[in-house]
Amino acid sequence: MPSKVRGSRKLNDISDSIFPEMTRLAEQYNAVNLSQGFPDFPAPDLLKQAACEAIQADDNQYSIAAGSHALRAAVAAQFTRRHRVPVNPETEVTIGCGSTEMMLATMLACVDPGDEVIVFEPFYENYGPGAILSGASPIYVPLRPPEWSFDRDRLAAAFSNRTRALVINTPMNPTGKVFTRDELSFIADLCQRWDVIAISDEIYEHIVFDGAEHVPIATLPGMAERTVTISGLSKTYSVTGWRVGWAIAPPALSDGIRKMHDFLTVAAPTPLQHAGATALEMPDGYYRSMAAEYQRLRDCLVGVLEGYGFVCFRPRGAYYLMTDISGFGFANDVEFARHLVRDVGVATIPGSSFYADPRDGAALVRFCFSKREATIRDAESRLARLPSVSGRL
Repeated sequence: MPSKVRGSRKLNDISDSIFPEMTRLAEQYNAVNLSQGFPDFPAPDLLKQAACEAIQADDNQYSIAAGSHALRAAVAAQFTRRHRVPVNPETEVTIGCGSTEMMLATMLACVDPGDEVIVFEPFYENYGPGAILSGASPIYVPLRPPEWSFDRDRLAAAFSNRTRALVINTPMNPTGKVFTRDELSFIADLCQRWDVIAISDEIYEHIVFDGAEHVPIATLPGMAERTVTISGLSKTYSVTGWRVGWAIAPPALSDGIRKMHDFLTVAAPTPLQHAGATALEMPDGYYRSMAAEYQRLRDCLVGVLEGYGFVCFRPRGAYYLMTDISGFGFANDVEFARHLVRDVGVATIPGSSFYADPRDGAALVRFCFSKREATIRDAESRLARLPSVSGRL
């Protein structure tokens, strides 16, 4: 008798992640890994010491599901100090297992089957699946290079009575776009007109360049009561493996987010929450220095890639660089990326993985520059194996 065992039908609408696959190929071919977004340099000693102290003090059991009082208070205090929006740590902050879990918990708590969720593309790969797992349909609105701007009429047309939420990521993975105050005001007006929740992924909030300003959409008039702001420790403090993130939301939404988080993962790692509270007390100079160093690494990588014929879309935030590879003559981005890791020795991410229709990203690849300069220079030496591009110096 044939087996009736099968996976969920939802899996048919969700593609496998390319990120761990490219890291696996980087290891297989001993390539320089400029694909997945994790640093190859140490986290601050202060954080590591705080985590070790918490472990040695036997602070190793479950925290309450909403998160430790100390970390919730630190998240609320930093947001209030930086953005002058009061946040109640007891009712408006939830600590979870990374910003990715907080995004899914938020989707599950705020979106119903049959709803629609607006997502800008190119997008970080989890946003669409999060909507699908919640029973909703993602509605994609394109951003166009070189500035990664959106057509305002097209965005307005994406809203309807079925729209429940809009996802925004600023600074943005994969493009490095930092949404301007004017753009955010336009989005905020649409959200209020259609009674839509803004889910704002701000994990790269401290990594901005060239005088760009990070503006949380929750700080705009009328938006605090309808915005979930998501962030975490991973990118700012170079601890992507710790998986500690948070969501700031009005109490009516926080209650549901906490409930979903409780059933998804129970609680974030307790000693690492202790270290997170320490991290958020670091002086402003830490954030300025970090952003300046990332800007230096960005400029280094742009110089390297342009020298080898890539067309670079210079980011204003985060630590990723989108490039146009159409001049190299490959059939598509996946073919190019596999050639790059296997035959050249540099791992990157195919641009199609950031689009609902892979054809829209077939001429793009994304590089990550959260790496030591020595790592970028190693990649530079290997890129000499690339086929020539017409007009390349």
